[in-house]
Amino acid sequence: MKALLIKGYGDIESNLSFEEIKKPTCGKKQILVEIYSAGVNPIDYKIIEGQLKALQKLKFPAPIGFDVAGVVIEKGEEVTNFNIGDKVYSRVSGDQPGTFAEFIAIDCNLASHMPNNLSFKEASSLPLVGLTTIQSFEKAGLKANDRILIHAGSGGIGTFAIQYAKSKGAFVYTTTSTNNVEWVKELGADVVIDYKKDNYQDIVKDIDVVYDTLGGKFTTDAFNIIKEGGKVISIAGDIDKETSIELGLNTFVRFLLSLKRMKITKLISMKSAYYKFILMNPSGSQLKDLKLASDAAFEGGVPLPGLSLVLALYLETRAHNEGKNGNQSLFKAYDRMTNQN
Repeated sequence: MKALLIKGYGDIESNLSFEEIKKPTCGKKQILVEIYSAGVNPIDYKIIEGQLKALQKLKFPAPIGFDVAGVVIEKGEEVTNFNIGDKVYSRVSGDQPGTFAEFIAIDCNLASHMPNNLSFKEASSLPLVGLTTIQSFEKAGLKANDRILIHAGSGGIGTFAIQYAKSKGAFVYTTTSTNNVEWVKELGADVVIDYKKDNYQDIVKDIDVVYDTLGGKFTTDAFNIIKEGGKVISIAGDIDKETSIELGLNTFVRFLLSLKRMKITKLISMKSAYYKFILMNPSGSQLKDLKLASDAAFEGGVPLPGLSLVLALYLETRAHNEGKNGNQSLFKAYDRMTNQN
């Protein structure tokens, strides 16, 4: 079968190649999926560029891609929750990538039937943003009437997070650029801050949760706007002690990380705050929950938060050549593989 492989660390255009490789077979608890669509995410180009070598070193040539939607063409003898011909979507495990290909074998506990109202493209855009936000809000214990700031409300994560937070009854602040203010308002945010005109720290005060999708100064500044005992949940900031242990990092690396987050550690103490770096875990059961919510919302005439908007964002980004160059290069490479223009 045809697959896109990483030849080595470095720039994307020079280190990706199309290869004919052996079609995978499925194990007893796996399903073999014919891939109809694969999601492109920032983690993909970060892996190619070698930004994540400290967490996982690759053996080249290496497969790439984690978000996928397709059709089951074969199943293992112990698989009872899927049948041949089922439409499924999944976020595959970090040690079993390979969605930029024609077929992939997926552990059955990491897949779910697709939402009935979504296309393959829409479904493949959902796993990363959906699972990341669900797990982040679980750690935050987000509940009705909590006040939350979601940075980058018009981004892939932000579009989903705003609406998911509103579905939980939270009061949502978000930041975005001038061109996206009206669109983000339509997503349901209660207060939309145009960061080109206003400083969000002048507007947002004493809130319960900050959902940090940007990292850097935005992570440390989050402690300026949370209340005493508030929570900062980050997908881009420094790795906390608990997460470094969960990742199985050695003592020396954990020591270096502790030095790196010294400022955050001090801020946590000053505000009696909770800080957590979220490393998303693939989950078929949570994808199933999203499917059920999507189906129910569609039947009730209400679009599920964020689903088609996430796809629209990716397509708009590609069309206008905006965003990271890494994503652009991956889009071009994937289009070449699938013979799209």
